[in-house]
Amino acid sequence: MGTRVGGGTCSIALGTDAPIHPNNPHYLALNVDGAVGLRNTGYDGIVINAGATYDVALFARTLAGTIGALTVRLEGRLGEVLGEAVLPAPTGTWTKLTTALVATGSDNHGRFSVQVSGVGTVALDVISLFPRATFRNRSNGLRPDLAQVIADLRPRFIRFPGGCLVHGDGLGNLYRWKDTIGPIETRKEQFNIWNYHQSVGLGYFEYFQFCEDIGAKPLPVVPAGVCCPNTGARYNGLWEQGQCGIPLDEMDDYVQEVLDLIEWANGLVDSPWGAKRAAAGHPEPFNLEYLGVGNEDRITDVFKERFLLITNAVKAKYPEITVIGTVGPRPEGEDYEDGWQFARDYQIPMVDEHGYKSPDWFWDNLGRFDAYDRSVSTTVYLGEYAAHDMGRRSTLRSALAEAAYLTTLERNGDIVRLSSYAPLLGKQRRSQWEPDLIYFDNTNVYPTINYYVQQLFGVNAGESYLPTDLSYAEDKTLAASTVVEVQSGDLILKIVSRADVSVELQIDLAGVVNLQPEAICTVLSGAPLAENSYSFWHTHIVKPETRPLMVAPRFSYTVPAHSLSVIRVRTR
Repeated sequence: MGTRVGGGTCSIALGTDAPIHPNNPHYLALNVDGAVGLRNTGYDGIVINAGATYDVALFARTLAGTIGALTVRLEGRLGEVLGEAVLPAPTGTWTKLTTALVATGSDNHGRFSVQVSGVGTVALDVISLFPRATFRNRSNGLRPDLAQVIADLRPRFIRFPGGCLVHGDGLGNLYRWKDTIGPIETRKEQFNIWNYHQSVGLGYFEYFQFCEDIGAKPLPVVPAGVCCPNTGARYNGLWEQGQCGIPLDEMDDYVQEVLDLIEWANGLVDSPWGAKRAAAGHPEPFNLEYLGVGNEDRITDVFKERFLLITNAVKAKYPEITVIGTVGPRPEGEDYEDGWQFARDYQIPMVDEHGYKSPDWFWDNLGRFDAYDRSVSTTVYLGEYAAHDMGRRSTLRSALAEAAYLTTLERNGDIVRLSSYAPLLGKQRRSQWEPDLIYFDNTNVYPTINYYVQQLFGVNAGESYLPTDLSYAEDKTLAASTVVEVQSGDLILKIVSRADVSVELQIDLAGVVNLQPEAICTVLSGAPLAENSYSFWHTHIVKPETRPLMVAPRFSYTVPAHSLSVIRVRTR
């Protein structure tokens, strides 16, 4: 908002004449008479930490009259100055002005201001306040605690930039990867179907860089030449009524856009798009292996025609890329059946299944992937799933249902090649979807119980599956899997129980060579309807507890009620 500083007056207009870049067509035109300022309180306040360095950048241009130097400030919630610097007076051409502020005090609800003096009109755009301390100290990088809690999941891959926002609220709202790379001021901002604005400061380069930083493979998803089936729903309350396709006479250009993405990710520095990646600071290829084409699309003729144009071109030029198709939003129904038939007919390498169901559904479907046809070459990426409990809440009951399902994914690793919980992140009181795996506010991160299940499976993934006798679990209160971690040689048992009482199991490891007597046992347990609560007045956190466990070729283990047990047995 505009503010008076010492009696000045101002008016604000939206400028469109000669913007910084065609992708960024609007700027703020501030008509000033005296000393005035702009103030931004951020989203729920700006966190300012004493001693921390904050980089300031903005673009400015004098449109009329005489404009003096600009003052940028960190302010406390009551206006106290916590850091200040002076930027040069803007000229008649767009100029990027930068400085650094070192905070002299702390405030979790601070604000940032830009103060202007003079008589005339000044244009301002792309105003940025960025903490210098980012994850791995990357320029334009990620918030360290949020990035670290994702890294702690030990993910093997990251799917981005998301689901429905990819194919957008209409063809004009498709997520186009080229609009998200390059200097920030040249990127194309837009609204999305989830009802919030994307600055695309977090763009494809940052996504790929983050994947590399944490040792995860990138899995970008591009539109399949059609927009979201839910297009228009937020305007008129309808649902699944808006899929339409890019005109066929424009598809050659769109197919080339997808091919350019692969060249940008993997091309040598002397290729046109590999050179652009190198110019951004990454001459080495990102080693892209997977490409998702489409997300929860209706399997219509419009979709099929465009999907095949894209995937046939990728297969012809980049046969090493695994293309991942889509079979709709649910693990059953018309789009699911049509999607799988389409995948079989055209030998699509992998398809993306989604499913948000009740905890009981997951327990009732522990044999789902056992029954999949092994003669079909198409494999599964379970790209979005979560057990929704009690009106979409993250309970221990839902987390254990997901854990039980994960044991079946390990057992069926020949069919289910990849899986990822969704959604990943949600800001408290700002989420458009519940539940999310990780909640956060401006200062803290709040993992759900479901997060700890994902983390236990991620850290203890293993590389090969061993037959696990489930004959004792015919009542579907228990689920289990056994894997081997090649590097350590450890044997890892995962046992899930939704029983109301503890269960005594006899575990037979007689065939294990060089079995070591002391294992490590990690248990996640509690009341089935427990939820992780981090509020000031009520803190209750269910998280894993680890202890040593003595084992033998044959030994007894008491499985706690409502629990996930991970037993890591050493063989070296």
